[in-house]
Amino acid sequence: MANKDDKWPSNVPGKFYVDQQCIDCDLCRETAPAFFARSDEGGYSYVQAQPATEEDTALCMEALEGCPVEAIGNDGE
Repeated sequence: MANKDDKWPSNVPGKFYVDQQCIDCDLCRETAPAFFARSDEGGYSYVQAQPATEEDTALCMEALEGCPVEAIGNDGE
């Protein structure tokens, strides 16, 4: 389960975030490319935009549920 205290500073503020457990597998970026991006310097994903619609939220939840290391959280601020 993702930990708010370990989220990457690159995440934009909001409900969804990626923490430091990320293994850069690309699943979230393939699932919801409008919301997840890659830090080329750090080799990890982060949330670049928060969802605004139910459809957007569903894509982010699909990425969260598919994350193999549970590095995506949905309890951020």
